[in-house]
Amino acid sequence: MIACLSRSSILAWLLYALLISAQAQQETPNAPTPQPAPAASPTPPAPLSVRTPPNLAIPHSHNPIKAYAPSLVPKPNLANSPRLQQLMRDGKLYISLQDAIALALENNLDLAIARYNLPIADTDILRTKAGGFFRGVNTGVVQGTPGGGVGGFGAGAPGAGAGGTTGGAGGAGAGASGLVQSTLGIGTNVSSYDPILTAITGLEHQSLPLSNLQLYGVPELQNNTGQVNLNYSQAFPTGTSLSLEVDNNRNTTNSIFQGLTPQLGTYYRFTVQQQLLAGFGTGPNLRYLRIAKNNKKISDIAFKTQVIATMTQIANIYWDLVSAYQEEKVNEQSFAFAQQNFENAKKQLQLEAIPAMDVMRAEAEVSRRDQDLTVAKTNLQLQESLIKNALTKNLDDPTLESMPVVPTDRLDQIEMIPEKPTQDLIAQALLDRPELSESDIDLQNREITRKAATNALLPVLTLVGFYGGTGLAGDLNPFYYTTNSTLLPSNWWGGFQDAFNNSSPDYFVGLNLNIPIRNRVAKADQYRSELEYRQAQMREQQLKKQIRIEVRNAEYALEQGRARVQAAQKGRDLAEKTFTIMQKEQSLGAGSNFQTLTAQRDLALAELDLVNASTAYQKSRLELQRATGTTLEENGIQVQNAVDGTAP
Repeated sequence: MIACLSRSSILAWLLYALLISAQAQQETPNAPTPQPAPAASPTPPAPLSVRTPPNLAIPHSHNPIKAYAPSLVPKPNLANSPRLQQLMRDGKLYISLQDAIALALENNLDLAIARYNLPIADTDILRTKAGGFFRGVNTGVVQGTPGGGVGGFGAGAPGAGAGGTTGGAGGAGAGASGLVQSTLGIGTNVSSYDPILTAITGLEHQSLPLSNLQLYGVPELQNNTGQVNLNYSQAFPTGTSLSLEVDNNRNTTNSIFQGLTPQLGTYYRFTVQQQLLAGFGTGPNLRYLRIAKNNKKISDIAFKTQVIATMTQIANIYWDLVSAYQEEKVNEQSFAFAQQNFENAKKQLQLEAIPAMDVMRAEAEVSRRDQDLTVAKTNLQLQESLIKNALTKNLDDPTLESMPVVPTDRLDQIEMIPEKPTQDLIAQALLDRPELSESDIDLQNREITRKAATNALLPVLTLVGFYGGTGLAGDLNPFYYTTNSTLLPSNWWGGFQDAFNNSSPDYFVGLNLNIPIRNRVAKADQYRSELEYRQAQMREQQLKKQIRIEVRNAEYALEQGRARVQAAQKGRDLAEKTFTIMQKEQSLGAGSNFQTLTAQRDLALAELDLVNASTAYQKSRLELQRATGTTLEENGIQVQNAVDGTAP
């Protein structure tokens, strides 16, 4: 018997080895083609790893009772950071670009919302460690900050709303970005790796009327049964499952033909099952955990993408504020000059030094410049509201809501950054852009799924074995036995010992084979996973091309912005010289008020053009940083600072 079983086991293992070998040979042609490495490229960045905020981390306890108690997440802190008060002076809020970045890290609600995605990804790791299916992570970018557009083709547009997708684990939901992600995680069933203890206990009383006395010796049979049954089961990532069953029962009856009353029975069985083909090994059985860990990496990268998007929005809003602030100053000076010129014209009219037409022209110019000043002031107020909205958690304080904001950076203080070779910028972007890192990890998840789907094609071959024993005890029924001689123990403990002393063994070793004929469901899923994997490879190539275009577009915009600033500076200098000459001519009596007023208006327009050109140049710098993935490095921001909500 044993020799027969040994030969059967050896044959089963040989069959398994042959199938696995054939499977490996079949997979070889489908292996992804290695991509040639670039000849020269910047140093690859270190893998991103962030620590979940302590107040949002999953609670852990060595107290086993805590496993059955709910864990509550603390309420969000909606108070503004103390830094905001520190920047207030004389009823105004004075902020620099670095102050705006620090306040955004501490208070911006887009970042606050995105922080919850980090512990959400941790919950997937926790549940997949127990064999549960992953639920997916959010990889979308929240752009709910009005006034700060992101992207080279839509910079300056309002925020795009909540955004994001919870439907896609691994960086792409079903149908997202032209991809199909419906087979992620498919394969053989994964059992629970958390041990399960089941207990069944109870008492039963049964009364059964009888038609004769031949069976039990009484007209009405009465049974009293008590049971205490325990079952322990656990699965392991190797495809192994264990179970231990211990049944105990106590039965009393009024039948005179019952040999023992009470009758005490004990039975136990220890069972082992091992999958030999489909579901064998840690590959298919740990796929959920591996995908969840990859999704955690994707969640970290997605948070970095969120920080980049938010910082770009904040910088855009800040430079819009600076632009509005300087435009308001230019229009104030222009209105003041026109007002003064109008007053002088009225005095000259009284002296009959100029005609009344010049006074009317001066008055009309005052009206136009007053309108321009009103537009500039309201635009500044809007930009102040946008920046305060972006840098605070709440605006419940009416004083803060109406408080003027004074930017301390100036557009005329900017320095032109040196040009870099386009290929160097593209190489840097291909290394630093978070989207590519997400795509690489997504491909790893799809590769895990491909292998699991291939394993699921195999028949189910299970090695099964169990060993058990039975014990019996009780008192002799005096109505049934004529003597008191018996080998059975009279108490439960004796019967329990007999069950485990191998006196009455029960064992079995065998193989269960399940072969699905045609196997169309598994075959379709396996081939679909292959198609989705190849589709994702094409999407990654498309993403690389898109990044190249974005870098070139940002570089061209920066070059155009630099030329526009230089031209605007020359135009402003020429307009200033012209205005100075006209003022001198008027003071010498050679020029007219209208000519001087026109020259001053041209100077104001030239200054406004320089402000707009400088603002566009700053935004093009921000877009180049975003396109190359260097926004955080250029601004001295660590991702962990954004996670913790603290400024560096």
